[in-house]
Amino acid sequence: MGNGIAHVAARAGYRVILADVQQDALSRGLETISRNLDREVAKNKLSISGKSDAISRIKGTTAVSTLAESDFVIEAVIEDFETKTKLFQSLDRTVRPDVVLASNTSSISITKMASKTQRPDRIIGMHFMNPVPVMNLVEVVRGLATSDRTCEVTRSLAESLGKTPVEVADFPGFVSNRVLMPMINEAIFCVMEGVGSPEAIDTIMKLGMNHPIGPLALADLIGLDICLNILEVLQEGLGDPKYRPCPLLRKMVNAGQLGRKSGRGFYEYRLDLP
Repeated sequence: MGNGIAHVAARAGYRVILADVQQDALSRGLETISRNLDREVAKNKLSISGKSDAISRIKGTTAVSTLAESDFVIEAVIEDFETKTKLFQSLDRTVRPDVVLASNTSSISITKMASKTQRPDRIIGMHFMNPVPVMNLVEVVRGLATSDRTCEVTRSLAESLGKTPVEVADFPGFVSNRVLMPMINEAIFCVMEGVGSPEAIDTIMKLGMNHPIGPLALADLIGLDICLNILEVLQEGLGDPKYRPCPLLRKMVNAGQLGRKSGRGFYEYRLDLP
């Protein structure tokens, strides 16, 4: 998600600092951006010089201190409250007091994260859809203390990236995952109970419900560990047993079968392919 956000920002003309804790991960992110820009060139959506210009606007770093020059920060680390909070606290000490800190979280409370910083009025959710260069929606999630000005700046930024911002309230899973994850979870229950194969379930949802991708293939794309994390947040935050993660989902995550990123989920994937 981080490299996708950097991609669209650089493509839109912004100077971008792409930060990661590991140089290997940072290098992979920059390579992914280059490959995805190549695809746009091949489809005549971007000129060769346009790709060069976009790449030239991106600077990679493994030092959070480099972000001190930022005018807007979007966090896209793993879906874990403690990890995100520690990063936000570090960013809070690093960037100017007027800078907005946005989280790409897909389910975690913006209000709760904001309370751990010295700028709760400038903390907001900016939930991009995956893959970021292709999907147009951005959920703009307003925490209890988020100011009108912060919302306005965030919506304007999303629009400048060619996205459609939709403001939602700070509830577990927001709108997208509160609706999506129970569907994915129920599809996994169908597999576990032998109602249908993954291929059958996905085909029914694509042809019968006009979904562009089946729920199980989508779960593999998102990452089964991420799906599990979101369902746990929904169950804990809303206290409703209907969000209970399917035991098969938990078993697959424990086995390291996480979907596309591990090479195996409900389907198998070649990790050597871009």
